[in-house]
Amino acid sequence: MRIAAFVALTTGIVIGQVPAIDWKAEEAEILRHYSALVQIDSSNPPGNETLVVNYIKKVFDAEGIPSQVFALEPARANLVARIKGNGSKRPILIMAHTDVVGVQREKWPVDPFGAIRKDSYVWGRGTVDDKDKLSANLMLMLLLKRTGVKLDRDVIFLAESGEEGSTKPGIEFMANQHFDQIDAEYCLTEGGGATLNGGRTTTVTVSTTEKLPRRIRLVVNGTSGHGSIPRTDNALVHLSSAVAKIGTWETPLRLNDTTRTYFERLAGISSPEVAARYNGITDSRRTAAVQHYLAENEPMHYSMLRTSVVPTILTAGFRMNVIPSQAEATIDVRMAPGEDDRTFFDQMQRVIGDPAVKIERLTDGERPATPPSRLDTEMFRALETVSKRVYPGSVTLPTMLTGATDMAFLRAKGIQSYGIGPASSDSDRTNYGAHSDVERLLESSLYTFVRFTWESVLEVSASK
Repeated sequence: MRIAAFVALTTGIVIGQVPAIDWKAEEAEILRHYSALVQIDSSNPPGNETLVVNYIKKVFDAEGIPSQVFALEPARANLVARIKGNGSKRPILIMAHTDVVGVQREKWPVDPFGAIRKDSYVWGRGTVDDKDKLSANLMLMLLLKRTGVKLDRDVIFLAESGEEGSTKPGIEFMANQHFDQIDAEYCLTEGGGATLNGGRTTTVTVSTTEKLPRRIRLVVNGTSGHGSIPRTDNALVHLSSAVAKIGTWETPLRLNDTTRTYFERLAGISSPEVAARYNGITDSRRTAAVQHYLAENEPMHYSMLRTSVVPTILTAGFRMNVIPSQAEATIDVRMAPGEDDRTFFDQMQRVIGDPAVKIERLTDGERPATPPSRLDTEMFRALETVSKRVYPGSVTLPTMLTGATDMAFLRAKGIQSYGIGPASSDSDRTNYGAHSDVERLLESSLYTFVRFTWESVLEVSASK
């Protein structure tokens, strides 16, 4: 452990005698744990997350940090550890998932589980999703134990399995059967980040809510027959028309506190032309033109403003000269917070306008609907404070994720949950980010993110 001196952090508030960490001296250990975790192939399916848990438990055991393993399935364990505070405040949960999405090895220029250092980056599956957060949380626990910082609240560490599409052995198991082990006032986990632009960090995003996956299938049944004889009940024709209608449907605009604040703050740091566009989102005289622009040029922002409907899979037919008797389309619906499922799907049926097309819900793996985490909490204010200190000149943007995380299960239990992450450029995020063919993280961003996590937790946990 390298600790420069026991001094008060410059935070604008007095948080007592807190050690100032020599972060340059910590880099070797940070990289060692990060590399070791990336090198463990925990692709889901099948997961094998217990391999990751075994590594973390061994590290904690060596440091004298008690931990417990909870497993619904032997190969897919979860690990919980706790650094005790004085109990004057409720705990904070720091969570990261141990599984990663699979890889197509032929698309990688390096071993996807090699944690190769190249061109100032660390390359490997999980470098961004989610072993960067896992490593930062691991280092946080080690530093808390080594420094003996006095805490007003317990800090709970959770390494959870199954986030990438199979939540039953992970967050559902922990939230439903072992919630007493992870119950907290706040949670920090994946879902945010920071944007590097020209060598400096301009914005820090903190996710406070997310859209909810509500996948459906459109099914049409017709009469099969020879491809030389047209039929009015051709299942493919009816399905194609329905897919075209909902695929081009501009669903109603839905703003919440998070997205409203996001676009207001984004307008405040944008050029006059761009600011006018963001400010025009709710201007009835301009909204149609603004929505069209966003759909064409900023599709993520377009999606943040509404429930999205995206066709992803078409299934029909087996020979070119046979009219199929059934045709199906899988639709990825992402509900905006506050959207009522039944009302929305009734509206979709009216948009389709064809009684031959049936909507079937695919409910497996649905996350619960929850209100956004608040922007007026001690935790969110701390993240804003630390963002300004770690990334000078940056602006903090509360963000609604268009994807999904396991925070939904925690928000359903009343935990105010916030998504954070390391800094990357827009190009890296697009081409080398989570679930990309190739994944990588700027090595320097990893070290800064560990510091960001440390300071954010101490800001709300260190004894004043």
